[in-house]
Amino acid sequence: MSAVCTTNTLPSVASVRTTAVPSAVRRGAWQLEAGHAMSLKASSASVLRIRQGRVWVTRDATAHWGSEDLVLAPGESLTVAPGERIVMEPWDSHGATYSWDAVQPTARAG
Repeated sequence: MSAVCTTNTLPSVASVRTTAVPSAVRRGAWQLEAGHAMSLKASSASVLRIRQGRVWVTRDATAHWGSEDLVLAPGESLTVAPGERIVMEPWDSHGATYSWDAVQPTARAG
């Protein structure tokens, strides 16, 4: 995993519902509890993949585009450029499970 990360609790969320996460979803993934936000800054090209739940993702503004808000659902992914920072939090009270991996270089046909 190539990121700098910080986690903050959101005081406006009063209750947290926990649900069982199937082991196939948990393996190789991270969990983000309801009421928490996560900030990730990619040190190399990375991909965020949502495995369970939905997340609200905000990309920082850059010299080329403004700040962007996205909602990602299970099976969806977001490529994050080196140096780019995102903030994400679960969309609802169920939390979310995600993976964060380096982008794999593509093989060139020779």
